[in-house]
Amino acid sequence: MGRNLSCIPPSIPSSIQTLDFSFNVLKHLQKTVFPVLSFLRVLDLSKCQIEHIENDTFYNVKNLATLILTGNPITYFGPGCLNSLHNLQRLVLVDAGLSSLQLQMNNLTKLQELRVGTNNIQSMSLPSFMSNLKDFSLLDLHANNISIIKTDHTAVLREIGRNMTLILSWNPLLYIEPGAFKGIYLGELDIRSVFISCAAQKVGLEALYGLNVKRLKFGKHKDSFRFKFSDTDFLDGLCSIYFQEVYYYIMEKPSKPISVFRCMINATNVAVIGGLINEMEYVHFREIKELYLVSIKLSTLPGKQLSHLHTLEKLVITHNSAPIWADAFIDMPKLQYLDLSSNRITLKQCCTTLLSGTPQIRYLNFSRNAEIGLDVGGFDGLDALEILDFYRSTVVRIGYLSVLSNLKYLRYLDVSYSRITFTNIFSFYGLKNLNVLKIAGNNFQGDVARYLFNNLTFLEHLDMSYGRVVELHPSSFKNLQRLRLLNLRGNHLMTIDFLALPNLKQLTSLYVDKNSITSIPLHVLQNLPTNLSDFDLSSNPIDCSCSQTDFISWIIQNQNILKQPENIFCKTISLTQIFRATDFDTDSCVHKKRLTMVLSVCFVTVVVLLSLLVYRFQFYLQYCCILLRGYRSPGQQECSYDAFVIFSSYDEVWVMNELMENLENGVPPIQLCLHMRDFQAGKSIASNIIDEGIMGSRKIIVVVSQHFIDSAWCRFEFELAQSRFMMERNANIIIIILEDVEERKSKKVFGLHKHLKKNTYLKWSRDPLSNMRFWIRLRKAIIATNH
Repeated sequence: MGRNLSCIPPSIPSSIQTLDFSFNVLKHLQKTVFPVLSFLRVLDLSKCQIEHIENDTFYNVKNLATLILTGNPITYFGPGCLNSLHNLQRLVLVDAGLSSLQLQMNNLTKLQELRVGTNNIQSMSLPSFMSNLKDFSLLDLHANNISIIKTDHTAVLREIGRNMTLILSWNPLLYIEPGAFKGIYLGELDIRSVFISCAAQKVGLEALYGLNVKRLKFGKHKDSFRFKFSDTDFLDGLCSIYFQEVYYYIMEKPSKPISVFRCMINATNVAVIGGLINEMEYVHFREIKELYLVSIKLSTLPGKQLSHLHTLEKLVITHNSAPIWADAFIDMPKLQYLDLSSNRITLKQCCTTLLSGTPQIRYLNFSRNAEIGLDVGGFDGLDALEILDFYRSTVVRIGYLSVLSNLKYLRYLDVSYSRITFTNIFSFYGLKNLNVLKIAGNNFQGDVARYLFNNLTFLEHLDMSYGRVVELHPSSFKNLQRLRLLNLRGNHLMTIDFLALPNLKQLTSLYVDKNSITSIPLHVLQNLPTNLSDFDLSSNPIDCSCSQTDFISWIIQNQNILKQPENIFCKTISLTQIFRATDFDTDSCVHKKRLTMVLSVCFVTVVVLLSLLVYRFQFYLQYCCILLRGYRSPGQQECSYDAFVIFSSYDEVWVMNELMENLENGVPPIQLCLHMRDFQAGKSIASNIIDEGIMGSRKIIVVVSQHFIDSAWCRFEFELAQSRFMMERNANIIIIILEDVEERKSKKVFGLHKHLKKNTYLKWSRDPLSNMRFWIRLRKAIIATNH
């Protein structure tokens, strides 16, 4: 579809059964257009700009069961264009430019559905041959231009089977000849939005007398113009129509009280949708089984008005925008299904009093209401309840009381997004037959989830999504041996180790997407439930590193059970970079591991040998040069500088702008020895360090930073300074911490970590007060005389 093709590709396999060729260009259809497709059953040619259809066009696709020609401006139908379609069951000619139903379809003996809506058809008169179509069941004439229906227009309908559906909605009906539908039997008649006024509807319904229809739909579609009611008996025409089910779409507010149901008392199914009926009238329905009151803005649940309906089995009162108060439903012995969803109902106590006369109720829906209060014993007398739904209604007291304990036959419970905090481990006590439990979007206090499901041994479906769960104890699901679906989507889980337990062997579907899972251990992957066929890991920050090759390999190899494997992404530092776990190259990790092992062995061997040599000769290696040159005692040597500064060249700006400026220009001035300024040219660096720096200065200042740690010369100077300290036993080393360095990195410099542990040091700060203290303490340390 939608590929701008002008012909059917001959490469299409002859075995295909469905071909969607819509939104292409086939203006002229003839026999040569289609290749031989003997097995083709469904052909969709919607919006293909078809204008002409020649005879025998569909000969090569003659086994079609469904032909769709919607949205084509067809101006010419060949008289034999459909003759070859002997097996056609469904013909769709919606918006195809038709002006009449007199089509050449004599050979379509198996036709069941004819959809010709949104055309310009002015008469519903059918071709006479259609009376022979024994299986014909649907004629869709919606949104045409039919304004008059006479008795001779419906002649063929009298001869067609009794279960046919006739759709006339959105036609501008002005007149129906009285008795035009007398003696006609239909499965369904849809005449929604066909009358232009309330008066026209009244006359039109009266003209339908004698019609026998199983399901009647009438009234107005949404957003069509509104009626202005002038008479209260505008529905009296219904009393002359025989129907079992009636669906009335009332999109207006009557100006006077009207009797909506008076002519519906013999129906088995009644639905009123839309409009404004503040209070339900008292109607003595005789055989009603299903009653639907949808969006009619009731202000009170009509328990009193409906309590006499002994035959009612299903009651649906939904989507009332005004807040609803509730009357009790009394003496309704056959009521099994009650849907009260989306009504803004507030019940302080539910539900024994409200449903005191409904002992057979099995389905109860309170979803999308305001607030439902539950008490212990709140379901006494409702033991047959099987389905209970509180979705997105605030439910009070269910989290800390055992309010459901007598519902021993309950199979389905939904309390999702109900503002519940589960504090009581016995919240679901007594629900021994529960199969489905949905508690998404609620909270769990402490470790309550560990014990909350212990008695739910028949549970098959558990939804705990979006519950802010951080961790689940492995024993949380120990008794759920029948569990088949577990939804933990949208939590904060980092591990799912509970999957390795044998009690979850029946699990087939697991959703843990949108959590915080980085990896799954190998022993968990090896013990996953054997029946698991739908596993969603997407939208987790997966750790794609060589340390997780087992996990990544498992993801790559098990994409058949993973849902959305293309959305399993690796955790990356960049917010813009996206890398799928399935694209990770695990083979490179194998080579890296081998290379790493070889290099590690070599490195360890070299390190061990060097360590032995260093350990054996460390004293001589560190101090031999100094010992060979010899040290003169401080009394024997006059120092040229107050302090020698050991620092990295990367920190030179700070030394020049801060240290030198404050010490040498202060009062009294302190003379510093700086290697880039005071070392003698032409002399070796080592000699300069010893003669000018260490031996020629009273004190030694060490500026520690990350650059200092990384500098070999700085480490060498510091070690020489330590040698002087060791030999003379004078605390001449002053350490300044310019920036914080990790403890493990400080150990790279021999003796630095130990020196910092045993001696007081200074720490540079940009805070003005701390800065002033720093310079006072530093000057004092340099000027101080050794004892």
